[in-house]
Amino acid sequence: MAVALVTGGTRGIGFAVAKALLERGDHVAFTGTSDDGILRAEHALAAAVHDPTRVMGVVCDVRDRAAVQRAVAAAAQRFGGLDVLVNNAGVGVGGPVAEMTPEEWARIVDTNLTGVFHVCQAALPHLKAKGAGWIVNVSSLAGKNPFAGGAAYCATKAGLDAFSEALMQEVRYDGVRVAHVCPGSVATGFNGRETTAGADWKLHPDDVARVIVDLVGHPGRSLPSRVEIRPAQPRK
Repeated sequence: MAVALVTGGTRGIGFAVAKALLERGDHVAFTGTSDDGILRAEHALAAAVHDPTRVMGVVCDVRDRAAVQRAVAAAAQRFGGLDVLVNNAGVGVGGPVAEMTPEEWARIVDTNLTGVFHVCQAALPHLKAKGAGWIVNVSSLAGKNPFAGGAAYCATKAGLDAFSEALMQEVRYDGVRVAHVCPGSVATGFNGRETTAGADWKLHPDDVARVIVDLVGHPGRSLPSRVEIRPAQPRK
């Protein structure tokens, strides 16, 4: 039984990961940016596993360093440490470079990249104290396959890939394993514009969650440090 923290856990991939970890018997803390979202997800997750004592939601914007430190500390205090960190919180909205405001650029970069730095830095002392653990960063195939209108998003995911690989090398001898999971198209309505209608060909959040749960179940001698997952039969 492990203790996990999932950022951005109120919906989509993050919610699916939190639920999958609970179903394998873990204690799970998760973050979200609104009280309402936290309460809804907390109730749904507790009902799914019939055990509210193993679930804790924390309001936290990963751009806020102090809020991140409080969230990590609260999770570790509630459940007695930390074994798994899943950095999932992210922003997918963007647009052409010529039309993007500095504020929108900063929001995407500060959430998708700097936010991961904040959470990793807060969690590492707890993971190192146990001499074992996992950090799984949810990246995207967009990190190596840029597309027009997604410059900010693609740049953050390319940066997250590099960050993950460097961190992996830094902490592997502390017993902390780092991996980044790179999904292709996922039916979540993530970018704020598309809907899930007609998206049967896309990955589902549960598909990504299964990969992450399988990752953290690997024996200590192995380190699958990058995993790509894409729809088996995308639209032609």
